[in-house]
Amino acid sequence: MLISSQKTALVLFIFFTSFNVSAQVKQVVQSPQPATYRNPVLYADYSDPDVIRVGEDYYMTASSFNCVPGLPLLHSKDMVHWRLIGYALQQLQPTDVFDKAQHGNGVWAPAIRYHKGEFYIYYPDPDRGIFLIKAKNITGPWSAPVLVEAGRGLIDPCPLWDEDGKNYLVHAYAGSRAGFKSIIVVKELNTTADKVTSAATLVYDGNNIDPTIEGPKFYKRNGYYYIFAPAGGVSTGWQVVLRSRKVTGPYERKVVMAQGNTDINGPHQGAWVQAPNGEDWFLHFQDEGAYGRIVHLQPMQWKNDWPVIGIDADGDGIGEPVAAYRVPFTAKMYKLPAMPESDEFNENGIGLQWQWHANPQTWWAMPYPARGVLRMNTVLRTDSAENIWPMPNLLLQKLPAETFEATVKLSFSAKTEGERFGFVMMGINYAFLSAVKRNGQLLLTYNTCFNADKDKPETEKELGAINGEQLFLKISVEKGAKCSFWYSANGTDFKLAEANFAATPGKWIGAKLGLFCSRIVKTNDGGYADIDWFRIERK
Repeated sequence: MLISSQKTALVLFIFFTSFNVSAQVKQVVQSPQPATYRNPVLYADYSDPDVIRVGEDYYMTASSFNCVPGLPLLHSKDMVHWRLIGYALQQLQPTDVFDKAQHGNGVWAPAIRYHKGEFYIYYPDPDRGIFLIKAKNITGPWSAPVLVEAGRGLIDPCPLWDEDGKNYLVHAYAGSRAGFKSIIVVKELNTTADKVTSAATLVYDGNNIDPTIEGPKFYKRNGYYYIFAPAGGVSTGWQVVLRSRKVTGPYERKVVMAQGNTDINGPHQGAWVQAPNGEDWFLHFQDEGAYGRIVHLQPMQWKNDWPVIGIDADGDGIGEPVAAYRVPFTAKMYKLPAMPESDEFNENGIGLQWQWHANPQTWWAMPYPARGVLRMNTVLRTDSAENIWPMPNLLLQKLPAETFEATVKLSFSAKTEGERFGFVMMGINYAFLSAVKRNGQLLLTYNTCFNADKDKPETEKELGAINGEQLFLKISVEKGAKCSFWYSANGTDFKLAEANFAATPGKWIGAKLGLFCSRIVKTNDGGYADIDWFRIERK
């Protein structure tokens, strides 16, 4: 059984990483260095970002919840331009649970650290406990998860290696599992930092003035222990910093950044990073509804051993987020390749931007480089499902920008009644265009579902018969995540299927865009879709 699991994990790893990583992170020197950047630096759903610097390189990871592969890994040279370079978690455990769609469960807010030549990522599964994975290289291989501490409701862990050789872990609690929240605790770790060895010490209770305090990050500076933590809620809160001369407290408390007069709501969980020249910076997320939790970069300064994040225009010691600021200092200006968005499906692998909604089976989608397509086989739907919410074989990616168009070119070879290919804007409310076999012919439909998580049924509008082998489907996204759906037989003349669908988030994630192939009949000879390409064009 162990050998079989290892083989499965290896196949999945190869499937998602069959490309030249080193080529993707190759830097090109340019000059001169631009004077300013604008926030957000990532207009995409990288929730609960944590960031470290190793030498002149910055690395980020983020929550991934039920999406597979999990724990995205991003690289930057200046904290402004980021590139997705891989994932640390190729499969969610236990597989008997995460082989099925588990919306909102799985991998919550992680912490990434570099210690004595190794990368560490601590992440919580709120239903199981806190886990640790390690790697010598950022792109892996990453070790199998080790359970640092079992328990329901343990979330947002972050380690600290102290100068005296002792190791500590800070974390918060999820009220949905633990039955209480808004507190932060510190625990001692063993010498290898992979097991909790002490009971929890309550170091901060935010119930009165900092409700829902969470996402703690642990640091030490000038003899002070610091805990950075957001409070007040994801879309309405503020940044708190706690400090103490003793690891277990008592801790002083200060608000160091709030929305103030800006339009950056939150601002929420993030990471303090120091540049090679000693400049201090802070990356955090902002909740943007259907677009997810997008990433901002803030300048940071220390005053009287307290950080001030953003700009303190009125001098009250509380910073406000910036819309634009000068680019962090770098000895050279680097240009990284753009974040992966489009995919021509010409290689023996798919782009890193794609994630499944559960642990995938390798036969759900197969690169077919000889034909330059991605072959998606139809997968049997659950008999009782009213909609596609419980389907595990949703191949999706994050929304890449505020406004854009996404177009897919495909051919669909349906064999049995009810087989369907769909191009979907997925969330708790979702809409898709589809090709479906019905009464012996291939039809084009527009489908919507509202409150899909509550098992509500879809509504469907037939748009007519599909003639010809090729089909082009397009989703256009305007400000406010307003979507219109288009179709074409030749890729030039598009007809409007529906306008003004409002995309919505999923469970703890933004709306996602992508593909699925399904069937309703058991058969040993199912149909398939060949995806020629998927292209994003920004407006």
